[in-house]
Amino acid sequence: MFRVPSICGLFKWRQFEPEVILLAVGWYLRFSLSYRDVEELLAERGLHADHVTVWRWLQRYAPEMERRLRSRLKPTNDSWRVDSDLHPGERQVALPLPGGGLKRSDPGFLLSAKQDAAAAKRFLAKALGRANHPAPQVINTDGHSAYPPAIARLKAEGALERDCRHRPVPYLNNVLEQDHRAIKRRINASQHFRSFWGAWRTIAGYEAIHMIRKSQGSASSGGAVLLHHFIVMYFRN
Repeated sequence: MFRVPSICGLFKWRQFEPEVILLAVGWYLRFSLSYRDVEELLAERGLHADHVTVWRWLQRYAPEMERRLRSRLKPTNDSWRVDSDLHPGERQVALPLPGGGLKRSDPGFLLSAKQDAAAAKRFLAKALGRANHPAPQVINTDGHSAYPPAIARLKAEGALERDCRHRPVPYLNNVLEQDHRAIKRRINASQHFRSFWGAWRTIAGYEAIHMIRKSQGSASSGGAVLLHHFIVMYFRN
């Protein structure tokens, strides 16, 4: 059980133990399950929680999981790969990966209503502000027209080094496409999202679970067996 008062406050008025809540959230984010599937799995273990309750847990604790993991990520290298994907509902998800990067941490993601230069600039500025991200020497993009003006503006503002190279070479992002196939599979299995902020909270959880499984957290060693252990540990510390 959780003994730290500040952590217990996150779960105040919940009718289940924090470990049970985080287990259910982890199941949904890791596997291609519906909320009713998670409800069924809990019922088989003698725990009766409605699928709407599971949805509320996810909306509350998936972003918190991602936030707590971010401060414990291993440092990236100075070669970034950036991709953008359109999902139903005209939403853009920008998912970058540092070069060499299946064993390095992701700069993050941005969910935007528009796929334009302003959104690309916001994303890159957000990634540059992360404590574990050194200034990139190379930024490889998928060739989308939004990135060149965004990078030029950041250089003009001094947020990005002027000698940072931009390579709009789509095939170099193949490793990124393969890496995020699992996240895209989760999104498709969820039958898409009903709201913008619901999508943002859920995708934040997908990203967090994916990073834990890739051993990108400073204390994680990856593997499905230890996944729940590390989720609980990040909430305890």
